[in-house]
Amino acid sequence: MPDTVHGRTRPHAIVIGSGFGGLAAAIRLGARGYRVTVLERLDQAGGRASVFRQDGFTFDAGPTIVTAPFLFEELWTLCGRRLADDVDLRAVSPFYRVRFDDGAVFDYSGDPEAMRAQVARFSPADVAGYERFMQASEAIFRVGFEQLGHVDFGSWKTMARIVPDMIRLRGYRSVYGLVSSFVADERLRTVLSFHPLLIGGNPFAASSIYALIAFLERKWGVSYAVGGTGKLVEGMVGLIRGQGGTLRCGAEVASITVDGGRATGVRLASGESLDADIVVSNACSAWTYRYLLPATARRRWTDRRIERSRYSMSLFVWYFGTRRRYADVPHHTILLGPRYRELLTDIFQRKVLADDFSLYLHRPTASDPSLAPPGHDAFYVLSPVPHLGSGTDWQTAAEGYRQTIARHLSRTLLPGLEDEIVTSRMMTPQDFQDRLLSFRGAAFGLEPVLTQSAWFRPHNRSEEVENLFLVGAGTHPGAGLPGVLSSARVLDSVVPDARAAA
Repeated sequence: MPDTVHGRTRPHAIVIGSGFGGLAAAIRLGARGYRVTVLERLDQAGGRASVFRQDGFTFDAGPTIVTAPFLFEELWTLCGRRLADDVDLRAVSPFYRVRFDDGAVFDYSGDPEAMRAQVARFSPADVAGYERFMQASEAIFRVGFEQLGHVDFGSWKTMARIVPDMIRLRGYRSVYGLVSSFVADERLRTVLSFHPLLIGGNPFAASSIYALIAFLERKWGVSYAVGGTGKLVEGMVGLIRGQGGTLRCGAEVASITVDGGRATGVRLASGESLDADIVVSNACSAWTYRYLLPATARRRWTDRRIERSRYSMSLFVWYFGTRRRYADVPHHTILLGPRYRELLTDIFQRKVLADDFSLYLHRPTASDPSLAPPGHDAFYVLSPVPHLGSGTDWQTAAEGYRQTIARHLSRTLLPGLEDEIVTSRMMTPQDFQDRLLSFRGAAFGLEPVLTQSAWFRPHNRSEEVENLFLVGAGTHPGAGLPGVLSSARVLDSVVPDARAAA
């Protein structure tokens, strides 16, 4: 793409961070005529969605569940291409196998009839309530996702306009509270309320607006990118370069430069300065304000407010490969522990590392054996844990915690696991802070509660300085692939067209 628009130099946009939100923002800005530079401090693109390769195995570091694929399709369309040109998305069924601590199993899918049958296995009396819950989820989806997911909440008036809908849809209730109003069986309440955990929220505290995820999954399914989620990252980087944009890895931003209340560029840790007409931060929003902007440039997101805000849980993630295959284990399994509400209280409120846990087990080789050597399996197991506010010393705690999880998996889904492991690595809350610059090691940024949603969240158009914009999990609408991709969509309505900015 030429460096001029109607004879004038194209305005320069700098994007800090190359997570899905940052990459999507870069593509959208490039399509609108900006000259884009993406700066990534790691040695590869992707952020939380980076890829680990070792001993012949490929591990997606973070996101593994692809929903609302049209948000990816839009990006390829902006570049005159089709998503299928670069990425092979395939449906996964069941979406998840939920295994209770007593061994009972619920296969969660997008098939309405199959879901009714699963519900009836646990509580025939709750089938009608389940249907009403899905109707409520659809109603919330129509407002919360279709109408508001890409809307700029830069003004309190926008928030005021949605209050009647929030009341009508009972957005003041928690997801668990909403589910409980429809079904009585405690295990079904658990199955139907766990979705906020996928975006860093506590089902007992997250606004029932997040119950829209249930219908979103039914509408578009759950998909897997052949070759791993990293293939989506590779495809998006290719789109940016095809637009004439630049990705610089190993380029850590030390500060956002500000002059006269306007963002003017960035200064790298190396000392290099880069000028820009606009700056888009895909870094953690709390980190952006706390460490990349001077305190003198901040009025709303002061150090005190940042410190006092509520942050999501963190994650302990163990990536491992086995010399054998576990053919009976599906792509996605949720292993619930003996406690649900009490464990979440330990994680979100008491902030203590409990002796028990619930786990998400990812076995991508169930769908794509190419991610491991022949006859082997690739896994990661994820345990929600408190963020670094717990005071846990993960340097000493990590290995013991991993061994406890390994023993549990050996007793339940993966017999003989401890003797089958051929490669292994871990990521702890300390890594989320040190490697990914997540404030307090919170894996999903600000906790998704009602008082930290929409207008109450850091705005997509910074309320602190002009020409600074935010995308990613820490701004509206929030975490998860649909959320961070939608945050980039918001830019279309708040960033001036390149011709106006030139």
